[in-house]
Amino acid sequence: MTVKEITSILEERAPLAFAEEFDNVGLLVGDPHMEVTGILVTLDTLEAVVEEAVEKNCNLVVSFHPILFKGLKRLTGATYVERTVALAIRHQVALYSMHTALDNVRQGVNGKICEVLGLQRTRILIPKQGMIKKLVTYVPRGQKDALLEKLFDAGAGQIGDYSHCSFSLEGTGSFLPSEQANPAVGQPGKLHLEPEAQLHLTFTADREPAVLQALFAHHPYEEAAYEVTPLSNAHQHLGMGMVGELESPMTPGEFLKLVRERFGTPCIRHSRFHDRLVSKVAVLGGSGAFAIDAARAAGADILLTGDVKYHDFFRAADRMVVADIGHYESEQFTKNLLVDYLTEKIPNFAISLSETKTNPINYF
Repeated sequence: MTVKEITSILEERAPLAFAEEFDNVGLLVGDPHMEVTGILVTLDTLEAVVEEAVEKNCNLVVSFHPILFKGLKRLTGATYVERTVALAIRHQVALYSMHTALDNVRQGVNGKICEVLGLQRTRILIPKQGMIKKLVTYVPRGQKDALLEKLFDAGAGQIGDYSHCSFSLEGTGSFLPSEQANPAVGQPGKLHLEPEAQLHLTFTADREPAVLQALFAHHPYEEAAYEVTPLSNAHQHLGMGMVGELESPMTPGEFLKLVRERFGTPCIRHSRFHDRLVSKVAVLGGSGAFAIDAARAAGADILLTGDVKYHDFFRAADRMVVADIGHYESEQFTKNLLVDYLTEKIPNFAISLSETKTNPINYF
């Protein structure tokens, strides 16, 4: 398999269009047409990880964090980023990153945290804006169903757990073909009135190329009239963080003891405990202090995240506990998630879980 074939499988799980605008995801180093000898999955790509990949005959490293986040102006080996990229190029190891594309899907970083904690009735904490678009097109009534099926196959009309979602209105379309036209109905030079159906379908932004390709390939008219409009609706099944419920409520202390055991973190920084039991839990892997207000609004009793600053702990007040379990610790299971997914999709391929410790933080 080629790099592109494997990354296409990864993008079925987490399309790159779902990533945040500030992010740098996808293939960062390497030839997309290179044949892959093996895949090494890691949280971070460092020099030691590239060396491990070479030892294991893996020429594709799939990471969560991107090693290239800001533009490189030189490759002199002055920084760990430059050295890592240069080493990958020297050994022809491709580097691919998923980062916030995987953050924003339900079965991604935060979904895995919920699984480890055993949370139930989970939902997205901060639904993502700007990911839904709407297609409006016009088709002869008798060919409406055939076109709809092709658009559904391309990914249009999917709303949460519902598929084949559409709305149609009936009316009369008019057009005057020129002498150079080759109309499917009507005649050149004559005004034509056609009983038509107006179709409305929504789709996620990552599906737009496929949806438009299906429209152009299967619309009966020589020139398909259509509109694509971005919607301001938040996507309830995409976004940052998740919130769920414990099977049985417990005290904040009991819950953090459970977290310490399951995440292996030697130290949890937290705001003051309140008197209520912990029942509803919000989670956001990585740097998640920006989710404090959303977690409070969702009625969470505690927010688990990392990289919380001093003043952010005050924002929780007495209504919610904020617990910083560490950036690495909160995202550590992401690489296991990716290995399991790739193994399921390509079971006869060499896929390795990196053994290199990449957490830059040590505890004394």
